[in-house]
Amino acid sequence: MTDTAALAAAPADQEEGTACLGTAAVGYRGIIRGIRVPGDAQLPRAELERRLLELGFIEGARVEILHQGLFGRDPIAVRVNGMTIALRRREAVAILVDASL
Repeated sequence: MTDTAALAAAPADQEEGTACLGTAAVGYRGIIRGIRVPGDAQLPRAELERRLLELGFIEGARVEILHQGLFGRDPIAVRVNGMTIALRRREAVAILVDASL
């Protein structure tokens, strides 16, 4: 399976070739292009953005999905620039990524 096939279709307001990390499958590798918190996020927009930035989800960082939970595919284990982090998919939806080749 190719990296781009591992992603679900991106919402129409995203740039072409960019998708959210929350929809990616195990094995996906990409580069972070930014953070865009959806309006229906459970945490306040500023708080979720701050948390993700503090964890290392910054523009240009390389990411890879290593593992996912057995039930509901949640949480996911994500490697960001060599550091492994557990993240809920509902939070990972805010992370915009491009597939790395």
